[in-house]
Amino acid sequence: MTYHQAVLLKPSTEGLNINPSGIYVDVTFGAGGHSREILSHLNDQGKLFGFDQDADALRNNIEDSRFTLVPHNFRYLKNFLKLYKSIPVDGILADLGVSSHQFDTAERGFSIRFDGPLDMRMNQNDELSAQTVVNEYEEKDLYRIFKQYGEIKNTGKLCRTIIASREKKQITTTGQLNELCQTCAPRYQENKYLARVFQALRIEVNHELDALQEFLLACGPLIKPGGRLSVITYHSLEDRLVKNYMRSGHFDGHQEKDFYGNLLAPFKPIKRKPIIADEAEITSNPRSRSAKLRVAERGQL
Repeated sequence: MTYHQAVLLKPSTEGLNINPSGIYVDVTFGAGGHSREILSHLNDQGKLFGFDQDADALRNNIEDSRFTLVPHNFRYLKNFLKLYKSIPVDGILADLGVSSHQFDTAERGFSIRFDGPLDMRMNQNDELSAQTVVNEYEEKDLYRIFKQYGEIKNTGKLCRTIIASREKKQITTTGQLNELCQTCAPRYQENKYLARVFQALRIEVNHELDALQEFLLACGPLIKPGGRLSVITYHSLEDRLVKNYMRSGHFDGHQEKDFYGNLLAPFKPIKRKPIIADEAEITSNPRSRSAKLRVAERGQL
C-alpha cells in the first residue's frame, strides 16, 4: 500500500514538547509516520495511542509494547482513553489530511484522477456514501453541502445539473460525476472546481467537521496543564475551527474574559501564525503545500 510521507513531521512532533515518560495520542495514524517519530522520543515508561477508522491503515500497525492502535474515529477519543485508564495525556497530534493511499486507490472514490465507485467513506463500514448523497439528497441539501463545504460560487447550476442527470440515470462513478461537473466549471479552473466538489462530498459523507469539533472540545479535559495539542490542517474550513478554538475556546472565535480581563480559554497558541512547509519539503512532498500546523498549550485548570 502506498502512503504519503508524514507532513510537517519534525515541527508537529517537536510542538508536542515530548516528555519521554509521558502519554501521547496520534489521532490520525495512517501510515504511522508521526507515531514512529513520537515513539522515538519515548522511554520504556512512555505510552502512545493511535486512532484510525480506515481498515487499510490498520495494516500499518506498529509492533511496540508502548503503542496501542484503536480502530475508531477520533471523535471517540475520550471513551477509549478512559477505557485504557490513560487520562490525562501529555499531548495529542492530529494530521487531518486524506492519505495518498486513499487518493491513489481508485476503488475508494476520493480522487478526481481515477474512475471508480462514488464512495469516499473513510470507514468502509459506514452506510452513507457519496453515491447516496449525489443520487438521493434533495436539491436544498445538495446546495447546502456544495456551498458550505466546497465554497462553490455557481452552486445552483451544479445542483440542477446533477439532479437533471440522475433523473435519467443513477450517478455511480467518479468519472460520471467529473463529466457533469466539467460542464459547470469555469474555464481553465476545471481541476480546482472538481477538487472543491469532491471535498464537499467527502466532508458530508464522513461528517468531518462535526467530528473535528467533537474532538477539539474533548481535548481540553483530556490534556494535562502544560500539555500540547498539535494539529495539521489542509483547507480553510477545518483550519478556521482549529484556529478559533485554540485562540478562544469557541469555534466562532468569540472570546470570554473574567472579571480581571483575562481570556477564558483552555489553550494558548504557541505561535500567532501557523507553521507551513518550507520549499524543500514542498518539493519532496507536494501534499505539504496546503498544510498548516497550529500548536497550543493547555492552560491551568
